[in-house]
Amino acid sequence: MSALFKKSTARKKPAPKTKKGLPGRLKAAIAFVLLVLLVVFHDDLSKIVAPAWNWINNIGRNPNYRTYKTFNIRIPVNYKIHGIDVSSYQGRIDWQKVKNMKEDSVHISFAFIKATEGTERVDPYFERNWRDGQNAGITCGAYHFFWPEKSGKLQAAFFLENVKLQKGNLPVTVDVEQLNGVPPAKMREELKAFLKEIEIKTKTKPIIYTVLKFYQDNLLGHFDNYTLWIAHYYEPTLKEGKTTSWKFWQHSDAAKINGISSRVDFDVFSGDSLAFKKLLVR
Repeated sequence: MSALFKKSTARKKPAPKTKKGLPGRLKAAIAFVLLVLLVVFHDDLSKIVAPAWNWINNIGRNPNYRTYKTFNIRIPVNYKIHGIDVSSYQGRIDWQKVKNMKEDSVHISFAFIKATEGTERVDPYFERNWRDGQNAGITCGAYHFFWPEKSGKLQAAFFLENVKLQKGNLPVTVDVEQLNGVPPAKMREELKAFLKEIEIKTKTKPIIYTVLKFYQDNLLGHFDNYTLWIAHYYEPTLKEGKTTSWKFWQHSDAAKINGISSRVDFDVFSGDSLAFKKLLVR
């Protein structure tokens, strides 16, 4: 996630690691063979050449981390539910194109959409994204960028003034990833006030989004009964350490999504469709 009016200094993203795979000449030779076979047996092979090429392209790489050309990123395997998170940084989005995008079984099922920040800033694209994302059939959730130096209760009230939750939405999410000069204890105090107010008013337990290092340094042991959404980039697995309760993992900030002109954060949900539905607002 990215704040609309100021950048977070808490998140330091590692540079993407050098991709390894088959040598270019060998890939070219294999591609030529596949092309010949496709021309000769196009009726039978057209449905299997692309998956076969994806399999060949990933030989020699971590089996937990597969390259998806359509999305222009590598995606951790063993997850069935995928999503994105957006703000005004992505500009105007064609949500129907987002919904229709698919490679193999990977497609966008959910989207977290930035709504508010602090006590007075509303994302200028929130209303459009909130309406069009849901109209396209994507499960949507709204998030608030938290300012630890401001009253948590007032921030919750401001968020609820601008977001009307409906049945089937994802729970309210609070993005906390920086201290802004206040002690960790003060940040936790205001965060607890935010979470409590949201839960009282919505009857649904909120989700906490944060960066892995920030969580381990400032939140671990204090909010373990909340659903966690962890940002940890360019890795085949979430190296969580003692973090065991995460349900969402933001594993990349560089996805290419149809209908969106800029790069997008890409996420997975840890669980099956029943667990996902159980999490939604009732």
